[in-house]
Amino acid sequence: MRVFVTGASGHIGSAVIPELLSAGHQVTGLARSDSSAAVCSAAGAAVLPGTIDDLDLLRSAAAEADGVIHLAFKHEAMRSGDMQGAAGADLAAIEAMLDALAGTDKPFVGTSGTLLLAMIAPGRIGTEDIAGPGGPRIDAENLTIATAARGVRTSVVRLPPTVHSSLDLHGFIPALIGMARANGAAAYVGVGANRWPAGHTLDAAHLYRLALESAPAGSRLHAVGDEGVPFREIAEAIGRNLGVPAVSIAPEEADQRLGFLGAFAQLDNPTSSELTRKLLGWEPTHPGLIADLDEGHYFRG
Repeated sequence: MRVFVTGASGHIGSAVIPELLSAGHQVTGLARSDSSAAVCSAAGAAVLPGTIDDLDLLRSAAAEADGVIHLAFKHEAMRSGDMQGAAGADLAAIEAMLDALAGTDKPFVGTSGTLLLAMIAPGRIGTEDIAGPGGPRIDAENLTIATAARGVRTSVVRLPPTVHSSLDLHGFIPALIGMARANGAAAYVGVGANRWPAGHTLDAAHLYRLALESAPAGSRLHAVGDEGVPFREIAEAIGRNLGVPAVSIAPEEADQRLGFLGAFAQLDNPTSSELTRKLLGWEPTHPGLIADLDEGHYFRG
């Protein structure tokens, strides 16, 4: 299969490309810079220069491919506070690619996040059948699922807030480690009983390939290995590996001590992947979050 991948040089993309190539697929990666192009090329993918703002380019690339995996997102804009702008650009890119694929029955695999479930259905274990009515990123997820009715084999992979591995250089875990280094302590809010799900990068990459190859149209999938790790345990693992204490902070301190993660760090987001496992036969095989933190690669250098 000829697969077009956006975000191909990023954290997840750097694992998805070899996963696809090892299964015999051909990959073209969207690259927004020379450095991104070099990463894609070194991994064995063909390179298409451009960004997700190049809607005509996205349409033509999707039309020429046998399937699409959409990983790109304007994370820098999100972290700077422009979530609406980042989500709007994502939605426009998805609309362009889905329009090009309509009526072809080709696969399109989109990306969302499990943290949305903490706001859509608070107090529940998040399952694949829960969907929100609308909002940033939810609109993109709902559009993707709805386009199954237009003859596209769509699916959405919901990623947990911690997709972890030695490939994770700029995600939430490196951010928390950086904050703990700067503050001399690893912080959690209150008693830290709120839970974050987690998944290993390589397990997530495998799920993207399975989704591309065989997910039924209109599938929501969860790349979750750990259903819910108490945030205090995450802080304690970071603290012991850095040699600093794990400390409780009050909710009003969260933004100061945890920056852009201040609100996210308080969410309770236990998430199941039972339906995903049954649907696609996917099983995580790599270490869980705490074991991966204690392996030490996050703290070297």
